[in-house]
Amino acid sequence: MRQHFYTLAGGIAAIALFTGILYAGAAAIRDRESAATPDLVLETPDMSELEPTAGQAETGDDVPLDLGSSDGSAAGEGVADGGGSTNNARTETAARTIEPQQFGMPETVTSAPLERVEPRPPLSEPDKQAKAATGPTVLYRPVAIAAGVIQFDKFTLQIDGIEPENADRTCESGGKSWPCGVVARTAFRNFLRARAVSCDMPSGKTGTTTAACTLGGRDLATWLVDNGWATPLAGSPLEKRADAARKAKLGFYGDDPRDLNHTPMTFDDPTAGTGMDALQPDL
Repeated sequence: MRQHFYTLAGGIAAIALFTGILYAGAAAIRDRESAATPDLVLETPDMSELEPTAGQAETGDDVPLDLGSSDGSAAGEGVADGGGSTNNARTETAARTIEPQQFGMPETVTSAPLERVEPRPPLSEPDKQAKAATGPTVLYRPVAIAAGVIQFDKFTLQIDGIEPENADRTCESGGKSWPCGVVARTAFRNFLRARAVSCDMPSGKTGTTTAACTLGGRDLATWLVDNGWATPLAGSPLEKRADAARKAKLGFYGDDPRDLNHTPMTFDDPTAGTGMDALQPDL
């Protein structure tokens, strides 16, 4: 029991000693600050020094100007009448007149009823203006769905200058029928090879449109007519090329290119004259 009492008393004494040290340190810090920083004394100005003298009141020195008017007439009246009439001159200053024409329409215009006029005609045709501004449009990833008909993501394009072809078209040759429309589409796809084409049309078209297109600087309509896979429109300058393809029996005007009997193939024998019995592999 006595040991617990001594322990408790020692703890209380330690706390008291620590508190006393803290208070002594705080008092020492306050004494140093008070010695280093002198007390500041606020000075009150004498209001009598700010009051105008009798000479200043008579001559009007240090009197604020009245900016209520542009010509300063109110300020002059206040000085002439004395200090008593200066306040009245300030309150009774006339407002400066303004020109209403500078801030609004004349009454002759605002009071008249509104009249609708016809819009002016356009300066140029929209299509020609768009072509002149944008130039040829480059179209990517073309897919031939027929000879002369190309499909893109958002629209279908018919090559200008030729008649539309159908992939279901059939032709007769040597008493046999062959799917010339499918063969023409395949030939057109092999020519395109998913390369980008340049067409004379504004961008942003949708649905179905007709335009002249080129691929690598070669006109697509001209290529189709030269190979016999398209029929030019009546009166088109491509009719002479179509006649040449008809005489050469190309495309629609010839035989089925899939029939190898009409185009016998010859092979060169690399073993002829060498005394070799078997073909040598390619190196």
